[in-house]
This record gives sequence, C-alpha cells and structure tokens, in this order.
Amino acid sequence: MRKICVVLTARASYSRVKTVLTAIHAHPRLCLQIVVTGSALVGRFGNIIPHLEAENLPVSAIIPNLLDPESDTASAKTTGLAVIELATFFGNHHPDVVVTVADRFETIATAIAAVNMNIPLAHIQGGEVTGNIDDRIRNSISQLADLHFTATENARARLIQMGLSPQKVYHTGCPSIDLVYQDKRLDFNPYEAYGGVGSRPDLNIPYLIVLQHPVTTETAHSKWQIDHTLHALAAMNMPCIWFWPNADPGTAGTAQGIRAFREQHPELPFHFFKNMESAHFILLLRKCACFVGNSSVGIRECSALGVPAVNIGSRQNGRERGPNVTDCLPDTEAIISAVRRQLAHGPFAPVTLYGKGNAGEQIATQLATIPFILKKHLLTTS
Repeated sequence: MRKICVVLTARASYSRVKTVLTAIHAHPRLCLQIVVTGSALVGRFGNIIPHLEAENLPVSAIIPNLLDPESDTASAKTTGLAVIELATFFGNHHPDVVVTVADRFETIATAIAAVNMNIPLAHIQGGEVTGNIDDRIRNSISQLADLHFTATENARARLIQMGLSPQKVYHTGCPSIDLVYQDKRLDFNPYEAYGGVGSRPDLNIPYLIVLQHPVTTETAHSKWQIDHTLHALAAMNMPCIWFWPNADPGTAGTAQGIRAFREQHPELPFHFFKNMESAHFILLLRKCACFVGNSSVGIRECSALGVPAVNIGSRQNGRERGPNVTDCLPDTEAIISAVRRQLAHGPFAPVTLYGKGNAGEQIATQLATIPFILKKHLLTTS
C-alpha cells in the first residue's frame, strides 16, 4: 500500500482537506498517516484532535511546536521546529508521498522537510492569489512540490505559467466545497454543543456570521480594524455569531479588541465561539443572512452556498470570487453600507467556481494511481 502523510497545521487545514482524509483512509490502495502540529493543537485556536477522533481518522503523530503567534521571530522559529520534528517523523515512518495544504506560514516546513528528504510532495490549493504574506509561502511551496491539486482552473493555469509541468497540475476543485454538497438535514443547537460566550440570540431570525483574521502585513492595525467591524455590527444590532481568529501575527490585537468590546457591551446579540466541527459550521453558514469578515470562507464556501458575503480589507485581495462577494474598507460606515447592501440583495445563485463536491475523491484517486519511482522518491508522470 502507498503511504500518504498529510500534515495539518491549523483548524483551517483540517476543514480544507477533511474529505481528502476520509477518501484516502477509505481507499484500498492507500494508507493514511496524519501529523498534527502548530495551532491545530491549541484550544483557543481550534484543537482538531477531537474532530479527527470523532471521524475515526488515524493520528500518527502529534508535534507541539507553536511559539508566541504575535512574534515574527517566533513564527520563524515555529517553522524551524516543525522542519526538525517532521524530518524525524518522515525518517521513522517512510511516507511515500507527503501532502501539504494551502498557504499558512507553518506549511512551508512540511515542504522543506519532504523535499530535502527526496520524498514526493503534493500541494493542495496552489496557484491562488491573496493580499498578504501567504502568496510568498504558497508560491514557494508550489515551486518545491511535485504534484499539485488546484481549486480553480485559473489557479491551474497560473501554476503552469510559473513553469510547472501541466502533467503534474490537476484541477480538482477545493475539498472544503465537498462539505457543502453533503447531507443538509443535520440539525443541532450550537450553544448546547459548543458553549461559547456572550448572549444567545435567536437563530430563527436573520443573523450574521463573522470571522475576521489579522492581516499579516498589517499587524500593527489589527486592533483598530476589528474595532471598526465591532462598532459597525453593533450599530446594526443584528444577531451575530463570531468565530475566533487564526494564530497569525496580529492575533493578539484582534483578540484584545473582541474581548474588550464584548465586556463593554454584554447587551448586544453577539455570541462568540472558538471552533466548530465542519458540518455544523456549514449548517450555520447555510442559514445565515450574510457572512462578514476577511476569511476565505466568504469567498469559497459562501459562493457555493449563494450566501451574501462582505469581504473586509486587503487579506483576500486577488482571490477569485463569485458574485456573492462585495468588498469594503475596514471602516465602520463602509462595513455598515456593505452589509446593508448584501442583506437587501438576499441570497445569490450558487456557483461552482471552487468545485462541484468531489475534490476529495479526485485527489485520493490521483494519489493512488499516479506512478512514482519509490526507490529514488522522485515523481514521474505517465
């Protein structure tokens, strides 16, 4: 059997490739290895271990390595620690292929370790464009990788323009979109299931979902950026379900702004969650009136659901988006105006820009069938 090692560094990594993991695990010719590291092990950023256990997915190694996410030095050291520990795991467990996901700063550690050990590297979600340091990380991984699974046709074309062989670049769609096409009958009470803090607004009336991360190239502005979003949504006085930001430089400012505002305004219909299982999150997203923030969720999942989205600031600059997305500056009045405009429009027609719901199976099939010269650990194509 071919051993496929998938390295997960954050809650976003898991949600992005959940269907890839299940498809690999179910494939008769593949043996799944999962390594969990980085913020994916930290409770306040969304520990994914319970979710993996609930899905009966095998965790082969747990590598704690996350240092202070506020420090640029710590981010570099976190990456360095991951290279060291992943090299040890690869050396002991001999994966035939290593899979790395997307563009967070920790993911390049997976690529560095695998490439230096002559292990074929597969990259999911290369070829995209965004507005921060992720572009540099993503493009660096793309140049190191042997095999590529892109979310859009334009992303595939962009990788080929970068000089990569067309035979090694597959357009599969984004695995996170697979979740949108799964069972829609699931129901749950988010307050009972996940706790969280804040008031418990009625979710049978129109509500907003909010997820805003710091911008890694604008870390000094993270607090005032989230302050503008908080004041804008407070002025609208709509029920809001908020989710905690990623472990990025600038997160402390974002978190400080949320905590201070929450304590000063307990009367607002805001509820805050750290993390949520993917299927539950999709259900809340499916029923919300509008998504607000700067997460790619507003662009990827919301486009497939037809959910109106307000994208704030520069974090997603350049990313392909459907007609459901409107952009605005991180300014209170601009956010209010954009949200009101999206609410007035209502649901959009779903689009398949990021996939049709079978990316996980496509990726697993390619990993099982593409020929490898295992002795030399070099990728070839037929």
